[in-house]
Amino acid sequence: MDIQIATLCDFAVDYNGKMVISGTFDALAAKAVPVVHPQCALAMRICLLPEDTGDHKMTINIIDEDGKSIDAKNMPIRADMPVQVPDEAPFLTRNLVLNFQGLKFPNAGIYSVDITVDGELVMRLPLRIVQVQSQPMPPS
Repeated sequence: MDIQIATLCDFAVDYNGKMVISGTFDALAAKAVPVVHPQCALAMRICLLPEDTGDHKMTINIIDEDGKSIDAKNMPIRADMPVQVPDEAPFLTRNLVLNFQGLKFPNAGIYSVDITVDGELVMRLPLRIVQVQSQPMPPS
């Protein structure tokens, strides 16, 4: 199993087997914390081989620098992932889009989106939350 694409973005959709991704990012800047990001998506494209056939478990967790989930009530997100690659297919690809609304980052710093399959970390996407200063208006 190979994750070919994994990115945070403003929007993603599977369109007839094609992954459409808009606005990929790895940093958010805000004047104040906590930062609440109104809407974003985790877009993934996974390549499956015949040897991947079977039942798998995937988890998605967004964590802070200390490894704590940013939303202990709703994360990690867990999903059963049964895989069946037909005998005549050398591989299959699948697009997965997970939409998030109202992600809350309590502090500036480095966060990570961790993707695990069967308990093994297979992808870690870094995300910087940066607090920026307001620029004073120039005199007129």
